Amino acid sequence: MYLIIGAVVVIGSVLGGFMMVGGQVMALWHLNEVIVICGSALGAWIIATPMKVIKAALAGIKGVLGGPKYKRADYVDLLKLIYELLVKMRREGMMAIEAHIENPKESSIFQKYPKVLADHHMLDFITDCLRLIVGGSMAPHELESLLEYELETHHHEALEPAHSVQKVGDALPGFGIVAAVLGIINTMSIVGSAPPAEIGMKVASALVGTFLGILISYGFVGPIASAMENRAHEDGKAFEVVKMALVASLRGYAPSVAIEFARKLLFSDVRPSFQDLEADLKAAKG
Repeated sequence: MYLIIGAVVVIGSVLGGFMMVGGQVMALWHLNEVIVICGSALGAWIIATPMKVIKAALAGIKGVLGGPKYKRADYVDLLKLIYELLVKMRREGMMAIEAHIENPKESSIFQKYPKVLADHHMLDFITDCLRLIVGGSMAPHELESLLEYELETHHHEALEPAHSVQKVGDALPGFGIVAAVLGIINTMSIVGSAPPAEIGMKVASALVGTFLGILISYGFVGPIASAMENRAHEDGKAFEVVKMALVASLRGYAPSVAIEFARKLLFSDVRPSFQDLEADLKAAKG
């Protein structure tokens, strides 16, 4: 929603300011310039970007139009899931959760939280971490170091689509200059044989190429890349929450304290209050 509102503001401001000084909107529309700029940028993106990143970028652009993957209620469910697993480990021993992590889709605990169960990246992260705890007899600092490496890899992969789109945005002004140069070449080829009015129109068309390249870059593609990067950071917070809770538990903290460590990592707009989360955890425990 905010992306659409921002795009409308950009277009309205540019066209409104242009029309206020007597400009004609259709003077800015030259399909040949759009084809040169956008087509060249798209081709360069395909050349420079692996197919998996292209697919992820297209999905990321679509995802920016919606809300974040994890909202406040989803974080509460995630914390409740980890809490239930930690309580079961503490009461019945680590081997008590082995069946749950080996087949989470049939686990009575995981089935309470369909959002986590449907997120295969998160599900794999949780079960892999618990397998290390159950079967690895790892020291807390060893697990924390290992999970830091995994999260670094995950964040790097999650940011690749945004970085690839940003590179396209950085290149668009250059492609705008290419379109403008082609227009000037076309104009120079008729100098001396065409009337001044026609020459003026072709020069204006060439300048539109520079204008469009800069506008599309700084008005749309660059901001979309920034929005994708911000969304990747927001979505990665869920993995950091799980890591913190599990490492705190392995250090010997009680499940409720480990979950409090994790709660502190959340951004203020999605962080439940201590009292609200405590009530949810008591309900889950009961």
